[in-house]
Amino acid sequence: MQQVQWHCKHFSELNNAELYDNLQLRSQVFVVEQQCIFLDIDGKDKYAHHLLGYINNQLVASSRLMPPNSAYTQMSIGRVVSDIQFRRLGIGMQLMENSIENCFALFGKGEIKIGAQLYLKKFYESVGFTQTSEVYLEDGIDHIEMIRY
Repeated sequence: MQQVQWHCKHFSELNNAELYDNLQLRSQVFVVEQQCIFLDIDGKDKYAHHLLGYINNQLVASSRLMPPNSAYTQMSIGRVVSDIQFRRLGIGMQLMENSIENCFALFGKGEIKIGAQLYLKKFYESVGFTQTSEVYLEDGIDHIEMIRY
C-alpha cells in the first residue's frame, strides 16, 4: 500500500486548495455516491480541526475533529470519508486511529462521540466505539450514536 501523508489543521490554517479538495471529496461521497441531499457545509467546519490524508498529493481521506461542547458534550469525530478508489486498503482504519490520536492531542483524553452510519457499526467497534443509542434516520440513512470511552 502507498504511504498516506496525514495533516491535521484547524479550519483557519487550511489553504484554498485543501479546503476545496476536502469539500469536493465529501460531496463526492456523501452527496453523489450515497445519493444524500443534505447541507454538508453546516457551519461547524470553521470551529473544527480537519485531518487530511494524501497519497501523491491527492486527498484520499478526511475527518472533522470537533472540540467538546460543539457537536456534542464530548469531543467528536465527524465527516469521516474516504475516496472510493482507495477503500479496502486500510486507509479508513488509519484515518480513525489518527483521528482519535489527534482528538486526544488537541482536546485531552476523554470520551469521543460519533454519529455513525449503521452499516459501519462493526468498523467503529473495531476502533473502540460502543453503540449508545437506538437507530435513527438522518438524511435518509440509518445512524447510531457511539462513544469511545
